[in-house]
Amino acid sequence: MTTRTHGPEGPRDAVAEDGTTTEGTPIPFRRLLRVETRKLADTRSGKIITVLLVALVIASVAARATVAGPEPQRLIFTAGIALGTLLPVLGILTMTGEWTHRTALTTFVLEPRRHRVLAAKCVPPLVATVALSLLAMLVAMPVTAVAAGVRNVPAAWEVDPAALLGWTGANVLVTAMGLALGALLLNAPAAIVICLSAPMLWSAAARLGPVGAALAGWLDLGTTSAPLMTGDLTWSDGARLAASAALWIVVPMTAGLIRLLRKEVT
Repeated sequence: MTTRTHGPEGPRDAVAEDGTTTEGTPIPFRRLLRVETRKLADTRSGKIITVLLVALVIASVAARATVAGPEPQRLIFTAGIALGTLLPVLGILTMTGEWTHRTALTTFVLEPRRHRVLAAKCVPPLVATVALSLLAMLVAMPVTAVAAGVRNVPAAWEVDPAALLGWTGANVLVTAMGLALGALLLNAPAAIVICLSAPMLWSAAARLGPVGAALAGWLDLGTTSAPLMTGDLTWSDGARLAASAALWIVVPMTAGLIRLLRKEVT
């Protein structure tokens, strides 16, 4: 079965169920990436979240410098507060946008191989996460110099590359968590509530006793990813991180892919 789309100049190539045109040429994955990247910036919610992320990264670094002094690594990590809160939301909105705006039917007619669409949706938010992490590092350098000049004290320029890499990795993990929950639930409000409430619930569980503390130590992604930011992740820490990543990323993303492949689109 093929589907023909129409443009301003008449009908375009038909798209078959295997994702090829009538000429037998599959839709390039780079085209899907380009489309999904454009969606990230074209939608109103995507624009708002992106602008907020950039503004909060710059504001948090600058504000922290007025209190903590000229220490770039501490300033960079301060930006993680905003990133850790809004990056999962960006991932959720990216994954649920097709269903919120009722464009899933059009998307899956043009590209029936849904797993490729899902893969294309995951890449732009993850790349944006790395870019925002680098932005925080770049902003921290001039802010550190200015803070040192204003306070008339020497700047502590020492940074740990392993800790910065781990901090970026932790940001990528929380974005992946948002993508996974969005794929599983296909409902933005529900996924956002779970993402934002999970840290508070795990914190409360850790105070209930040894069992709660043990569960939080193994299953709370925020807790298990903390050693990444110290640059000294041990094998035990890695096992805990793998367990929490499996719970919050691998399992929901796999279930979401299965649901997406089977879900009827109307």
